[in-house]
Amino acid sequence: MTNQPRTRMWRLPLILIAFLIAWRIALAALLPVTQDEAYYFDWARRLAWGYFDHPPGVAFLGLGTLLAPGSAFMARLGGLIAGALTLLVLARFYRNCGLTDQRDLTLAMILAFATLPGLAGGVLTTPDTALALGWALALHEGERALAGERRRWLTAGVAIGLGLLGKYTMVLIGPIFLWAILRSDWRALRTPWPYLGALVALLVFAPNLLWNANHDWLTMRFQFGHGFSTAMGPLASAPADAIDPAGPESPGERLASLFGYLGTQLAFWGLLGLPLLLAPWLARGGKSTRRDGDPQSSAPERLAQSPAFRPHARVLLNAATVFPLGFFALVATMSDVEANWPIMYLLAAAPLAAVWLRRVRRWALAAAAAAVNLLLVSLYAVHAATGAFALPDSQNRILRETHGFAELARIGAELDAPVYADRYQTAAMLRFYRSDLETSQWPDLTRPSEYLRGWIAPRVDPEAVTGPFWLLTRFGAPPAIAGFRVETQRTLFDCPSAPLRETPVSPCRHPLHLWYLYRYMPAP
Repeated sequence: MTNQPRTRMWRLPLILIAFLIAWRIALAALLPVTQDEAYYFDWARRLAWGYFDHPPGVAFLGLGTLLAPGSAFMARLGGLIAGALTLLVLARFYRNCGLTDQRDLTLAMILAFATLPGLAGGVLTTPDTALALGWALALHEGERALAGERRRWLTAGVAIGLGLLGKYTMVLIGPIFLWAILRSDWRALRTPWPYLGALVALLVFAPNLLWNANHDWLTMRFQFGHGFSTAMGPLASAPADAIDPAGPESPGERLASLFGYLGTQLAFWGLLGLPLLLAPWLARGGKSTRRDGDPQSSAPERLAQSPAFRPHARVLLNAATVFPLGFFALVATMSDVEANWPIMYLLAAAPLAAVWLRRVRRWALAAAAAAVNLLLVSLYAVHAATGAFALPDSQNRILRETHGFAELARIGAELDAPVYADRYQTAAMLRFYRSDLETSQWPDLTRPSEYLRGWIAPRVDPEAVTGPFWLLTRFGAPPAIAGFRVETQRTLFDCPSAPLRETPVSPCRHPLHLWYLYRYMPAP
């Protein structure tokens, strides 16, 4: 291939990537910080090799918050950079897998970006942001190693280690690579490179392992209990049994949990699911089925035999799609599964879906569905920033995530005594908007968090508190706290498109938040 055709091949995908990055930057500047983001950004104030909830990758991505405290855009800067790198790595990975036609490559990039997790994950900074970059890098290097450059298992190991520092579900790449090696290059197991790659991954991940070993395996016990709905026992500096061990028990409950999980994964495609589901019917009888392969064979068979992918790449893509979905489908029959846990499969499913749609000549339909997904998410972000649309109360989750907290932090800073929150999310929002406000989470009231360790904020020891304090909570009755009595109560209502108001009666029909401020005094 000459330089000129190669340049033309990359022109449309690079234009698309530039547009996606610009769109992400615009939304990151517009969208107020969300509660979980504020919590992760608070970690960036005190870097460590581990935290209560996750390994440290997301904290490193949030270092921009130190440059401009209270700025959602600056706090998201690291996540935006990681997201841009992920797009570039995926484009190269898809090209190496065999998508040399710019239309196929561009469609694969559209599908990777325009799913609902792809749209939201490119703007919001979460542990999945770091995981996506590590996963994409590992797939890229793993494909090169399977193609014959076996030394690339070393760089794949680096990528795996970095992904593990972002989120522990990166460990699922191991079985995927093993299957791909056994199917495509089993002789590589007679060489030292796959084993050295695994050792490199362990070395890169070692700081978090050592941190966990020195902190009673805190993060790993929390994540294991969270992922499999098991009781964790006492956590260092936190109450026991932070996770409800109950999961689906009867066969009916297990089946319902499984179908709920599968339905959520399908919903993640948004309107893109329509051309994907209709592809077999759209392919019937049209010339579009004859681009490659035998038109009499079924659409799935033609996809499996498609020359678009190199054989080793097809094995890798299939494994990286099926294994995360299948693994968490199995988990869903035993415990509750959060919708975002298997989403890394979308990165490998996107090129497979692109070929599926390419073969039925529905490129334009997929692009239109992606554009509608993009428009809907953009409008939802505008709503989060302005409350501009009269959505039903059940659809106002994004407003509940973002609205009213800046004013709440201002009120907290004006109080005549220290203020604490019962929930870690509320404490994080107060600290994000007022970095000078020394607040934290009061222990033993709700789910424990990093705040109870005393690393990112002073740990509250109720026995050491000798003066008055305020407790911010959503409880309509003041929580009983041994040694203290409630002296004053304030009620705050947060309504859409309205400032925070202190009043005994709600000024709107469906307030986004109802907060109570209780002033506690030491009991006689």
